[in-house]
Amino acid sequence: MKSSRIAYFDCFSGISGDMVLGALVDAGADLRTIEAELRKLGLEGWTISAEKVKRGAIFATHVKVETSEEHHHRGLSIILGRIDKAGLAPRAAERARRIFTRLAEAEARVHNVPVEEVHFHEVGAVDSIVDIVGAAIGFELLGIDEFACSALDVGAGQVKTAHGLLPVPAPATAELLRGAPMYTSGIARELVTPTGAAIATTLSTRYAQIPEMTLQAVGYGAGSADLKEKANVLRILIGENATSEAGEHWDAPVSVIETNLDDMSPQIYGYFVERALAAGALDVFSTAVQMKKNRPGVLLTILCDAVHTARLIDLVFRETTTIGVRTYDVRRKVLDRELIPVATPFGEVRMKISRMNGSVLNATPEYEDCQRLAAEKGIPLKQVIAAASFEFQKQNPAQK
Repeated sequence: MKSSRIAYFDCFSGISGDMVLGALVDAGADLRTIEAELRKLGLEGWTISAEKVKRGAIFATHVKVETSEEHHHRGLSIILGRIDKAGLAPRAAERARRIFTRLAEAEARVHNVPVEEVHFHEVGAVDSIVDIVGAAIGFELLGIDEFACSALDVGAGQVKTAHGLLPVPAPATAELLRGAPMYTSGIARELVTPTGAAIATTLSTRYAQIPEMTLQAVGYGAGSADLKEKANVLRILIGENATSEAGEHWDAPVSVIETNLDDMSPQIYGYFVERALAAGALDVFSTAVQMKKNRPGVLLTILCDAVHTARLIDLVFRETTTIGVRTYDVRRKVLDRELIPVATPFGEVRMKISRMNGSVLNATPEYEDCQRLAAEKGIPLKQVIAAASFEFQKQNPAQK
């Protein structure tokens, strides 16, 4: 039986980006290796250090990021661009991209603006980028395959932010926690930050209970405050869980939502697909089916991470004509993926590269890049796609 490695976020005192990074270092991730990988992002004017501190009755690792940066209104595309060009391990880069993208989507919903117009404030700062990307690197160093999370103590009261005084949990944090179990112990402090919520809810596929596993490592990450009521600490439990097939590794499970439709306009379906993808669906598709009373219909299928299931079911009921849905979890196996830019005669196009055991199996031009260049240059889309594929093969002859 091959085993997968699980990390369980024990958020009995909340979660933040620096607490995650501290817990990973405490569990055995090498801080110098994390720093060396983070330097590939090309960010200037920052240092990182770790020390053992006592929070309540618990000794934990406090990771501190210091920066001389003053202005940090970075957009999502800038941050993702740095991640794409850094040459990180594919799974670490993919996780960091997912966390930042979900964070941007939450900010966009809160401020009612398109994702492209979101300019991060606190989470666009160097220290927050280091926390998120550093956590993704740490997970990879420790070989984490899947994630689970406890109920989260969010704290209470108000918090001062770049947007002014806001209630706890802050609006972006509350948006990120949709579908996750939360509570308050009444401590008048922000215990779950947007960065911490983004990491936990983007990666976790199950909540509340500690998953069955053989415990191998425990890490304690310290928050910046020393609370009177309880230790301001995040605990990460790391263990192994046997998969059902010998020699076979499965990635984290996803949820499937299904419903049959025979009375809905195709125009509504197209609109629904856009809404579902914006709400966190990994994929949305329809299959022709023959329904009762000999009516032709479609089977609507949505794939999503478990944290988005409740939100997407609500969307199905509100936006389609169905009166019932089915949902279940499925296993899946995905290839490691990364984006590599290539220069073409028409401009730069990102190639979506997928690998298995380090070998490139597929290389596909990013559609949006090709579509944009085709429109700008007034040339056929197929010409841009062909040029991007040709340039990639020319630069990577071993992948032919």
